[in-house]
Amino acid sequence: MGEQARYEELIRQFSAFGAVKRELGRMMPSDCPAGSAAVLTLLGRYGDMRMSKLSELLAVDMSVTSRHVAHVVERGWIERSPDPADRRSRILRLTPAGRALLDQLSRRTCLMLAERLGDWSDDEVAQLTALMARLRASFDDTRSHDTRAHGPEPRPPAPLVLEQTTRTPAITK
Repeated sequence: MGEQARYEELIRQFSAFGAVKRELGRMMPSDCPAGSAAVLTLLGRYGDMRMSKLSELLAVDMSVTSRHVAHVVERGWIERSPDPADRRSRILRLTPAGRALLDQLSRRTCLMLAERLGDWSDDEVAQLTALMARLRASFDDTRSHDTRAHGPEPRPPAPLVLEQTTRTPAITK
């Protein structure tokens, strides 16, 4: 079997996965798009952080991160305060309203997944989680390999760890 044929079905499944992402997006409140939910999720998972760290975790440009942060600040879900170590920087933190919204989004997401995957065994859900984490780590490795000529040495491959993604909004901690 040729290399192209080996991956064709995987490519089709990636395209079809858009339906899952769209359904997840439809369950979000209208004033909380996916980028905002991702900001809340990361702050909920990792705690207070600088905008530069958030941008790194989101794997997007700082200007995109700034737009997402402005949106959630306007709604009172996070606050920015001066960084004691560097007054030019700001520390981002969830507000009680942001924590409540994050908890609500997490419950909604878990209920939907439980409904859709209700006929899956625990082992099948664990296997899917492990494979998705491994896939994501492979793409993270690719990003670091692309910087070899222009940046630091690539890091070793990430170990296979059962963890929740940081790229999907409203994941529980």
